[in-house]
Amino acid sequence: MSLLLGTLQVIERAGNKLPHPFWLFTIMAGFVIVLSAVLSALGVSAVSPVDGERIAVKSLLSAEGVQTIIGDAVTNFATFPPLALIVVVMLGVAVSERSGLLNAMLRGSVTRVPAKWLTFVVALTGITGSVASDAAYVVLIPLGALVFKAVGRSPILGLVVAFGSISAGYNASLLITPTDAILAGLTTSAANFIDAGYTVTPLANYFFSAVSAVVLAVLITLVTEFVLTRRTAGMEADGEGVEEHLGEMALTGAERRGLRNAGITVLIVAAVLVATLAPAASPLRGEDGTVLGSPIITGVAYILGILFLLVGVVYGRTVGTVTAARDIPAAMTTGVRDLAPVIVLFFAASQFLAYFKWTGIGEIVAIRGAGVLDSAGVHPIVLFLGMIVFSAALNLLITSGSAQWTLIAPIFVPMFMLLNVPPEATQAVYRIADSSTNVISPMSPYFVMALGFLQRYRRDAGIGTLISLTLPISLTILIGWTLLFLGWWALGIPLGPGAPVR
Repeated sequence: MSLLLGTLQVIERAGNKLPHPFWLFTIMAGFVIVLSAVLSALGVSAVSPVDGERIAVKSLLSAEGVQTIIGDAVTNFATFPPLALIVVVMLGVAVSERSGLLNAMLRGSVTRVPAKWLTFVVALTGITGSVASDAAYVVLIPLGALVFKAVGRSPILGLVVAFGSISAGYNASLLITPTDAILAGLTTSAANFIDAGYTVTPLANYFFSAVSAVVLAVLITLVTEFVLTRRTAGMEADGEGVEEHLGEMALTGAERRGLRNAGITVLIVAAVLVATLAPAASPLRGEDGTVLGSPIITGVAYILGILFLLVGVVYGRTVGTVTAARDIPAAMTTGVRDLAPVIVLFFAASQFLAYFKWTGIGEIVAIRGAGVLDSAGVHPIVLFLGMIVFSAALNLLITSGSAQWTLIAPIFVPMFMLLNVPPEATQAVYRIADSSTNVISPMSPYFVMALGFLQRYRRDAGIGTLISLTLPISLTILIGWTLLFLGWWALGIPLGPGAPVR
């Protein structure tokens, strides 16, 4: 443990020296400008295995390159795939959040659960709670402590289960989340290096993600009952948090009615969608007459935004948090305001990706890398494991999932495509690596938040205390989730609607 703590302290110090992701992408964009000029002067090129065309590096310091940097700056940003997707989804999610629906869903999921199912339910709620983004951490971590305390178990244990589930299982969920829209947009952009018409939808990993949520909840339950229960047995709760009680988190009658009405709304919307898609001549089917080609599937981000909007309004009307039509755009405005840091980051990221794509550097690296791996006969499983190890380690320094995927997707996605690995599969592999080590990274703001909650129950708790409690969860999820994916890949099960695993 001392070696691990020492390693993580080094990682923390190194990570603290990294610039803000906005500046990181800005620096990377500048590096691409210089690199493109050098490689272009050297005549670096590669032959595309797709159409046999020779691709040469283009210099961003040429007349055309300057047009890309300055003339196309706004276009680069406006056409950045994740930008519109996440804004559309968050318009609806903001209404659900501001109405109190997401908060009530999290609390209602765990406050009336039988003791024998408590660990599993808290874990599954935490994993699926990523749909609520930051709210999941704020609500569920203290709630986990309280519900465990209410059944006579250690509140410290409940806190760790909640934090570990949200953080290490963030990229798995029973529901479609805003993260699905962000990852899909970035993966689409990277896949377009090889196939300009390729599109990855937010549903691309849904089957795998939903099953993963249940499997990870089981794994967290097992590691909690057989490892963490013993680890926390000697940890006495001596902080001010021991005076708090579950009654403060219980649902009111109005909130329960609101959840019921919201649930009925979901069923009605689902029934309407199924009914409109069922007829073979339905205008909502794709041009080829298939359901997978339907605008409901290709435009699922819009459908999700509308669904979150509807259930948020229904819940808000029931509990009194939405009383007039003007409350809806007000909630949307607040949601977009909360997206401001992401939009700022996306501006820098969009320029970096546009430069990287226009120069051809990414495509050439992918072609040559794929050629080396193919000639060496590297098995796909080795590729997956290598990517998981690399991304999981990088995640200790760059804890923003979208920032890290923006950096590495332009290399891994096209390279793996040339090795006959679909972009959807590469994205699924990234989900595993990106989530698993979140829970042990001191660089994560949520790690600091969780430590603050922990110190409310254990006054002398420090970084080492929290890491010793979350490391078993991190390793269990990393190994177990990887094995699940490898089994999924071996069986050839689709990752989502119209999304093959190989």
